Amino acid sequence: MATLDSLKQVLRQKAKTTVSSTKQPLSDTQYSAGFDILLQGVGWTTYQDFIIPQLSQLLAPLFNSRPHISALEIGPGPKSLLGYLPGRLRRQVRKYTVFEPNGLLATGLEEWLCSPSETESPLPCLESPPNIYRSPFVLQDNIESATATSTGTRDNDEKYDIVLFCHSMYGMKPKHKFIERALEMLVERPQGGIVVVFHRDGTLHLDGLVCHRTASFPTGVVSVADNDEELDCFASFIAGFTMQDIDVDNPTRVDWRKVCRTLGRREEAYPDHLLFSAPNFMMAFTQHATALPELLAQVPLGKGDKTVKNREARLHRPASIVRPTEVRHVQQCVRWALKHEVGLTVVGGGHSGHCLWPNVVSVDMGAFDQVHILTAGVDGGNSGPQSGSLVVVESGCKTGEIIRKTMAAGLTVPLGARPSVGAGLWLQGGIGHLARLHGLACDAIVGAVVVSVDSSQVLCIGTVPSKHRPAGAVRPGNETDLLWAMKGAGTNFGIVISVTFKAYAAPTYSIRNWIVPPSDNLEARLRLSDFDNVASKLPRNASADAYLYWDNDKLHLGVTMFESSTSRLTLEMPTPTPTGTILGPEDNFKVVDSVGLFDTEMYMSGMHGGHGGGKTSSFKRCLFLKCIGAVNVADILVAAIETRPSPLCYLHLLQGGGAIGDVAADATAFGCRDWDFACVVTGIWPRDQDGTETARAAVQWVYNVAGELLPLSSGAYGADLGPDPRDVVLASKAFGPNRQRLARLKSSLDPRNVLAYACPLPKAPMEQKLIILVTGESGAGKDYCADVWVSTFSTCTYKSKSLTARAISISDTTKREYAAATGANLNRLLRDRAYKEQHRAALTAFFQSQVRQRPRLLEEHFLDVVSEAVDVDVLLITGMRDVAPVATLSHLVPDSRLLEVHVQASEQTRRIRRGCHGSNSNTNDNKDSSNRGSSLTALDYRPSLTFGNETTGKVTADRFAEQYLIPFVHEDLQRLANMVHQVPNFPRPGVDFRHVLGIAQQPGGLALCTSLLQTHFTGDWAKVGAVASCEVGGIVYASALALLVDVPLVLIREAGKLPLPTVSVIKPPSHISSLASTSSKERRIEMERDVVPRGASVVVVDDVLSTGETLCAVLQLLEKASIGVEDVNIMVVAEFPVHRGRELLRQRGFGRVNIQSLLVLGGA
Repeated sequence: MATLDSLKQVLRQKAKTTVSSTKQPLSDTQYSAGFDILLQGVGWTTYQDFIIPQLSQLLAPLFNSRPHISALEIGPGPKSLLGYLPGRLRRQVRKYTVFEPNGLLATGLEEWLCSPSETESPLPCLESPPNIYRSPFVLQDNIESATATSTGTRDNDEKYDIVLFCHSMYGMKPKHKFIERALEMLVERPQGGIVVVFHRDGTLHLDGLVCHRTASFPTGVVSVADNDEELDCFASFIAGFTMQDIDVDNPTRVDWRKVCRTLGRREEAYPDHLLFSAPNFMMAFTQHATALPELLAQVPLGKGDKTVKNREARLHRPASIVRPTEVRHVQQCVRWALKHEVGLTVVGGGHSGHCLWPNVVSVDMGAFDQVHILTAGVDGGNSGPQSGSLVVVESGCKTGEIIRKTMAAGLTVPLGARPSVGAGLWLQGGIGHLARLHGLACDAIVGAVVVSVDSSQVLCIGTVPSKHRPAGAVRPGNETDLLWAMKGAGTNFGIVISVTFKAYAAPTYSIRNWIVPPSDNLEARLRLSDFDNVASKLPRNASADAYLYWDNDKLHLGVTMFESSTSRLTLEMPTPTPTGTILGPEDNFKVVDSVGLFDTEMYMSGMHGGHGGGKTSSFKRCLFLKCIGAVNVADILVAAIETRPSPLCYLHLLQGGGAIGDVAADATAFGCRDWDFACVVTGIWPRDQDGTETARAAVQWVYNVAGELLPLSSGAYGADLGPDPRDVVLASKAFGPNRQRLARLKSSLDPRNVLAYACPLPKAPMEQKLIILVTGESGAGKDYCADVWVSTFSTCTYKSKSLTARAISISDTTKREYAAATGANLNRLLRDRAYKEQHRAALTAFFQSQVRQRPRLLEEHFLDVVSEAVDVDVLLITGMRDVAPVATLSHLVPDSRLLEVHVQASEQTRRIRRGCHGSNSNTNDNKDSSNRGSSLTALDYRPSLTFGNETTGKVTADRFAEQYLIPFVHEDLQRLANMVHQVPNFPRPGVDFRHVLGIAQQPGGLALCTSLLQTHFTGDWAKVGAVASCEVGGIVYASALALLVDVPLVLIREAGKLPLPTVSVIKPPSHISSLASTSSKERRIEMERDVVPRGASVVVVDDVLSTGETLCAVLQLLEKASIGVEDVNIMVVAEFPVHRGRELLRQRGFGRVNIQSLLVLGGA
């Protein structure tokens, strides 16, 4: 699919034959029509999925730092991008200025912004009419002379919190000067402002300006109807001009239509349309954008991008490349980045596609190129468990140089198979031909010297020989965690100076090659199956690689078998191999040393005449597979070669198993251990076509094949992955069960995201957002209490950081819609209680009417409010109209804890607060529609908490929050959550199991969990007669809790396990049992008949609440034993709201049972 930029180049080339004087700029009408095409249909996806979310996320912290926002937009078109932000952000914009040189678009924008209805205005809280200048944004001050269409004030010295270049910077040259001009227009308060640029078709060269943050959207697409009229409009818009002379114009139009139809792609999903690629890039700049000279005065400048091998990276234009020569230079780079709030990339071997990134400073570690070998017995400083020879490798070294130097000493390190790769490979895995014998490269890491990207300190972790520890290096308190992270995800946690490897005796290798052209696809699948079977039987000192590629109009299967030995004589004479029995005699056989091994790779010497000539570029992604001979896997592999976009693309299958799988998945950050082959999907194209459609097609082919293999894989290789959003789904499977631990470490070790462009890690869960639904009748004081509790939370800290809290009324949305429909005064509805009371009955009727028309309105309003407060730790929501809101809404926010606090006050107190002093007022009309009846007993469910709000002042509300709400943000709960490990593909593929019962298997886990169950119970333990439980998971925690609170334990067991007399009920299979087996059946559970005294209070304890079926059966059993529902409380260790267990219990008549959970977890 051609990009808009490549289309523009071809269109302009076609027009070159005409006399330049016949070209004329587009009229406002022509430009406006072309602009509309870009935004219609699939073109709007770029805005919906990229521009608006990125802008919202970027601006939220800025908007939260100040009450009011002034904004300048440049070239927005007929609608402001700011008008699509969440409502809370839009309402903070108080001053708005725009430069839109197209008269038609400026008029459309003015009409959109100046709608007479406040509720329809995209920027509803402007303090003065918008200043719309119908002129281009230029470098010199032009506000004085520009024509504005508002009566707003003009000020040449106006400063803005945000300056936004909306759709591109076309026509602005030189572009960096325009951004510098915009930077001068930012406010100068301590936090400063921000300049944001959105640009189509790739990145911009901005001459040393440094980005605060970047993001890309490579999959953007625009569509244009395949008819002459629309193509004429579209083509002239893309080219940027039309022809003045009709005699010239008509032939040019015909040529341009042909170009569009040739380059555009057709898809079944978009009939009668042509599709063009429209990648989009976002760059954000702060007042620090011009700070590069400060760094260059301290750190040597690099030699440009010549040291970077990856051609994709070389197409990027970094702000600068610096080349530190001393450790202190690296520290200075980090201090500079922290001071100016920017990121860094690191160049090691230069193989990564993101070691250079647009408008970001790259740190080239090439000067750190020493290899130090410490043989056993020599002072290596290895006083720990490592007792053999060590190799200290600086991070600018390449694999080939390390192997050459270690081989001279009779040693080796199990590194990768390519001589030019560097530290990024070792730190993120490193799959080589010794992996089956000695493990991955990262498994051989025993220590490292790292510059912290949080403090800029030099850290010494693990085993580092004494003579190679830099002066001033310290051992961090989290040394164990950091060494663990270095072994598989090390590029994310600091800038590595050196790595210490354990070394092994240098082997000699025998190499055998087979190349077989299968006669058809069926034979290819059978050959793969046979190869898979034979490879699985190889000894650990042998490995077999396979290649699938197309050559001479045929599919080829190439196989290379490597066998290593420390005795050359054992390899000199070839012996028959199992591989030969299925592929026949080998094509060649040779014996080589570790250096010679590099030249034996089939892609270098046996495929397509060899890929080693340096005339091609490549792009690859790697997935881990088991059973490559399975029909579904083999079909994808063979089909991938048939659909390759260029002749040189291939698949490389590197054998795993052996020592790789000996390491537990959670023993190192490299968590993908259970695989037979690493499948490297490699797109190749001629180097002279870098950046063309040919290269883009090869890249997309790689992602397509990876996407097809991903569901069948056991993981993805993180070494290749970077900030491209297409990598996110692959990164989600890159670290096995270790993702959440890595996310937490990233948050603590790189809290300001200095290394933002490394392999993407998940964001550390906010340790978890707390959402409190404040309900109650009108006049109970819900809004007042919510405001008090916001203040209470805001004085709390979590992990040394202040909590952020906000109160939002969900009913405000309804009030805005009501005001628009009826003409009521919105400001008074929002702020004047007496006025709101006058409209309460009409508001209720209006809302009920809306619900009838939009059945999911309640959920829509709830999600809108939550999305607006994505940046806060604690969200309090008032104005709820839902019955049992925790049960009905918690599945919509499964990663957040949802509580309901029901605020109560007497009828008299509520009437006084509503301003109703007479005795004959109709109280029914004045009740908040969120609740039926006048007291808690009238509810058919039980809120999480109730608060009696009879007193004036905030003392009682504060005390309530401290006793009942603050404990939900205590760090002990996060400690408990950290003990719940995630187990992928259990009990069946595709399920990520949360091992809640595993808490009890960890040191201190059972004691912590039991203590939290005791302290979080909202009832009175002195009034509890028994603790009951069913299933193993519940009994583990229930027995410990019963012992702690000195209450009898009631056993609920499978029928037949307890002495008579008993009572029993049928229990359906638990959620996890039904996942594990489709044959799970119902069974009876029972308890002894009179073990609980009649009228006694019972606390039911279980490890999880998911579907609710198990707890429902337990409650039915207690009912059968004459224990009333009102006497039962439920406490669970972890709740999984996505399965809606609370709602099931409510539907089956147990809504008034108090349910408490320590943890709330997303997923299964």
